[in-house]
Amino acid sequence: MKVAVAQFEPSGDVAANQAVIEDMARQAAEAGAQVVIFPEEAMIPSDAVASLPEAAAAYWSGFLGHLRTTAAGLGVALIAGGFEDSGAALPYNSVAAVDADGQVLGVYRKMHLYDAFAYQESRYVMRGDDGPCVVRIGDFNVGLVNCYDVRFPEFTRSLVEMGADVLAVSAAWVRGPLKEDHWRTLVRCRAIENTCWVLASSRSGPDCVGQSLVVDPLGVVRGALGEERQALMTVEITKERLDHARATVPVLRNRRIIVGKV
Repeated sequence: MKVAVAQFEPSGDVAANQAVIEDMARQAAEAGAQVVIFPEEAMIPSDAVASLPEAAAAYWSGFLGHLRTTAAGLGVALIAGGFEDSGAALPYNSVAAVDADGQVLGVYRKMHLYDAFAYQESRYVMRGDDGPCVVRIGDFNVGLVNCYDVRFPEFTRSLVEMGADVLAVSAAWVRGPLKEDHWRTLVRCRAIENTCWVLASSRSGPDCVGQSLVVDPLGVVRGALGEERQALMTVEITKERLDHARATVPVLRNRRIIVGKV
């Protein structure tokens, strides 16, 4: 299956961001991609609005609707992040997946909020409690991962236990000391330890690292972007590589859970 990973810098203009998503999805479809992964906050950056709850209430439904019509019009599945109205004081930081017919396959509400490196995401969004989400795209089961989630190996392992053989990571990975190295290391680690494909899209721009990646089940980087403000890469992922990795390094079959004595 040919996949595309899109990297761009969303603005405070939702309509403009949707136009970028549509244009990049069209390019990916013309290149033969069956699915396109977009970053976290593809709808709108959290710091670009005066009130994130109001923005979520005003834009999420239309953003999801635009993903659906774009996917159906181009015949390509889309995965992208935005802020979903929760009906409460704070919105969810969500990643939506829609298929090539425009049907919503799943919406994952971020479970691990970025309360680290002197930042507190929990002040702005509500933690999701619906659990991990795996969707079917083509011949692959795709687990949805939102940015900070990638630091939690037990979370991605739970997706693999649910049947995921691909992890789609939508991120707005913030710049800072060691952050670029952490990003690349963590993405490769999640691929190696789970012997699965990882498709990782990160926002670009002054505050985010970009550096989107496609990593195969043995940890080989099959595609990589730099700090381009807007860029798209397409990579062919195969079940053969997945099966080879899991036969060669059968960690999922060999692992043992050891419960310590109290």
